[in-house]
Amino acid sequence: MANNKKPRVLMLYDFPIKGGGSGAYVKYLALRLRKAYKYDLAIVAPDANRVDPAIEQFDIKLPQVPVFVGRPGLEKSKKYSDLTSREIASIYNAFIRATITAVESFRPDIIHVHHTMINSWAARFIRSIYGIKYILTSHGSCLHAIVRDRRYFRLTRDALRAANAITVVSGDTRFKLLKMFGPSLSRKTRTIPGGIRLSLFPQEKKIEGLRSRLGLNGKKVALFTGRLISEKGVEYLVKAAKNIEGEVVIAGDGPQRKRIEEMIALMKLKNVRMLPYMHEYEEFIDLYYLADVFVSPAVWDEPLGLTIIESMASKTPVVTTRKGGVTMAVKEGITGLFVRPRNSKEIASAVNRLFANEQLRKRMGERARAVVAARFTWTKIAHRFDKLYRDVYLS
Repeated sequence: MANNKKPRVLMLYDFPIKGGGSGAYVKYLALRLRKAYKYDLAIVAPDANRVDPAIEQFDIKLPQVPVFVGRPGLEKSKKYSDLTSREIASIYNAFIRATITAVESFRPDIIHVHHTMINSWAARFIRSIYGIKYILTSHGSCLHAIVRDRRYFRLTRDALRAANAITVVSGDTRFKLLKMFGPSLSRKTRTIPGGIRLSLFPQEKKIEGLRSRLGLNGKKVALFTGRLISEKGVEYLVKAAKNIEGEVVIAGDGPQRKRIEEMIALMKLKNVRMLPYMHEYEEFIDLYYLADVFVSPAVWDEPLGLTIIESMASKTPVVTTRKGGVTMAVKEGITGLFVRPRNSKEIASAVNRLFANEQLRKRMGERARAVVAARFTWTKIAHRFDKLYRDVYLS
């Protein structure tokens, strides 16, 4: 085989592509690899909406789409830990059937699995039968599900051991994966984070119209965007709001929304407003530019959150808990401020500190964008996967 020949890559994914950070990872990695490196790509996912006309897509007909923690659009889905054994078997069967169909039709040289869960078992099966090499990417939340339910452990461990390469989205996810499945996987595990399309985040953006529509003229704004689930810790931002010297804007949806709305009403908070989940990405971007501070009060070991990268690209400094993969991007006093989990007093203090110091906010914002430009764009990330694909293909 010629060394410059690009391998044909089939991606496996567990969820509809639109709606979550890992879905954005799949979509924009595929688009960048196709455009910049001319890869022939196909995607297997429970989603009939194609990412791009040039990227073939195989829609899995899953009996249901369970979730690891929570996901926009799948609020009523069961968690993996709540599935019956029969339900797990039926989902595995659906993945096997769909992957075989894709393999027979697309003829990939490499399979790239996103999430180390049931679809990784399918890749292990395909390698045994068809001899196709595969790469596994852990986005972190899959490990959270395996910790909660050991039924998924052994087959996932076997899939990891047989993989040609493993990638993780943060150093924290790497640590957890190796602790869970053994240090022997270390030599073939690389950290390749998620990213953004920097072209969507200009150096400056006019948001006066949005500020006026929301009644925020002349007011400082602390922003949260994301899923409203208990793991995100939004309740602690709400509790902090009574001591925040500005407005708190919460944009998102999820099972915790009603509880958060009730908290706001019970506490008689006049400086907190809830916005619905925004389906248009451009609307989210405008909010990042509108905000003076972005707050991520997560209480679980979240992989590096896409919302943090997006806010940094918008030159908005971050107040966040030191949980999970966030330390890859946020540096104390340089691009943001850390607070302890479940500590509303510290959240309010950090937000007010940034509200009161425009020079500090601007300096942190400039540095935050520089970090994103250097490490967290799809151009950088696709380059690393191009090298990894070729290394695996030629090994």
